[in-house]
Amino acid sequence: MANPQAVNFLTGLAKAAFSLGLGATAVNSSLYTVDGGQRAVLFDRFRGVLDETVGEGTHFLIPWLQTPYIFDIRTKPHTFSSVSGTKDLQMVNLTLRLLSRPEVPSLPSIFKTLGTEYDEKVLPSIGNEVLKAVVAQFNADQLLTERPHVSALVRESLIKRAKDFNIVLDDVAITHLSYGAEFSKAVEQKQVAQQEAERSKFVVMKAEQERRAAIIRAEGESDSAKLISDATAAAGMGLIELRRIEASREIASTLARSPNVSYLPGGNNMLLGLNPVEEEAYEEIEEEATKDETDI
Repeated sequence: MANPQAVNFLTGLAKAAFSLGLGATAVNSSLYTVDGGQRAVLFDRFRGVLDETVGEGTHFLIPWLQTPYIFDIRTKPHTFSSVSGTKDLQMVNLTLRLLSRPEVPSLPSIFKTLGTEYDEKVLPSIGNEVLKAVVAQFNADQLLTERPHVSALVRESLIKRAKDFNIVLDDVAITHLSYGAEFSKAVEQKQVAQQEAERSKFVVMKAEQERRAAIIRAEGESDSAKLISDATAAAGMGLIELRRIEASREIASTLARSPNVSYLPGGNNMLLGLNPVEEEAYEEIEEEATKDETDI
């Protein structure tokens, strides 16, 4: 037979343990913790969302009657892409990166209107809207040449739009920009055309320089002929005779080196056996001497 005292002791111990567990459960359900970089919004079943946010630390609440909703107030990155049309009707692919965080005093309003996933609901829509509106103000080539101005306009417009939803944007940046296949092909064709134009310009300049060189050469020959004429008029025909002697010496030197030259007996000293090259050289020397005489 069991000892009544032992039974009573065990029964009391069980009741104490049950009471302690029940009390611990009640205390645990009455406490909640807000970590660093977070804020809490309390929902009361009778009063609705409370207007004040709860800061970091451990706080009390009324079990079943109140429920905490935790918000992360640290800056978070968001990236999304958009296909926008430019002023000259070219399609451009843009990637935008945002750093956003909620306005802490406005967390109750954000919770009531947007919920805890406020950023996923707002930022992609206003980001695409602003990108399309800004890009439509520029031509496709201006997006590269005026990229800082485009980024500034996008940043300013996005900050203004996000403020309407109680969202703070710490940074807005265009991280990627690319054009469609048709525009890229048109740019390549334009570059080829510019290279051809530069090549044509060089050819024209070269022809102009050659023309000027020909004019200078002709003027030099004219001046040379005039100087020879003046010298002949002043000193007689000695210069012509000198040119004849130089031409004859050159002819004799050329013919002396040729094994195919022979002289016929008689007074004419006719030359035989010249090959076509030697005959051409002989004729050129004769023509040069005749030309000098004619110029004079």
